[in-house]
Amino acid sequence: MSTPDLLLSLKPILSALILPPVPFVLLMLVTVRAALAARRKTAAGLALFGAAGWWLSTCIGTSVWLQQGLIKPPAALPPATIEALQQPTRRAHAAIVVLGGGMDLDAPEYGQPSLTRQATMRLRYGVWLARRTGLPMAFSGGVGWAQRSPVSEAEVAARMAAQEWQQPMRWQEKRSRDTRENARWTVDLLRQDGVREIVLVTHAYHMPRAVRAFEQAAAGALTITPAPMGFISPADRPIMNWLPTTTGSTGVYDLMHEWVGWWMGA
Repeated sequence: MSTPDLLLSLKPILSALILPPVPFVLLMLVTVRAALAARRKTAAGLALFGAAGWWLSTCIGTSVWLQQGLIKPPAALPPATIEALQQPTRRAHAAIVVLGGGMDLDAPEYGQPSLTRQATMRLRYGVWLARRTGLPMAFSGGVGWAQRSPVSEAEVAARMAAQEWQQPMRWQEKRSRDTRENARWTVDLLRQDGVREIVLVTHAYHMPRAVRAFEQAAAGALTITPAPMGFISPADRPIMNWLPTTTGSTGVYDLMHEWVGWWMGA
């Protein structure tokens, strides 16, 4: 394995180490060290900061704030845009591209690999758009850096789309291991078939980075129309926005992961 590939293969490990809750756990360990050194004020301040950070990193309210203030995804496709995609002039040269979001290699209830919850949500919205616009679908996803699998995510998605929604998958991009490779190999694949517009489907928090990667890969040769889904919404009861929940914890992790990925150029 080359040095660049080795570094990229470590991305899942590095992400786990720099994203919540690991930084706050480390901060608490520093607090213990400060307390043992009789630096009581420093220890108290660090403990308070660590506890507050850990708490906020599990709240839906924090997720909503990060989505709106840090990631700033584009708005969902309005009905007028969906209607415009149905026009013959657009349909002739456009395609829906769904980005992978991971797969479960051991899904015993199905007896075969399946998509993760996030990837299934993306696929479902892609199928929904395809049925309303009549556009053909592509799925981009190979085997991630953290996985070893004989089957690609695109193959699993194509099987699920056909069996569960009776929706054909015209293109399967099976080589990519991350967002940049999603863009590179998908653009190459679709340009060969005369596609000039990509309706890009992925989670709202992932969309800014995905659009950047696809625009760089397309270099002006294709139009990228973002179709984000899976927006993080405030809780129905306001108090629940600031109480620890699994939804809040997952949202903060995903959003911080995207923010780190954006600034690293991933």
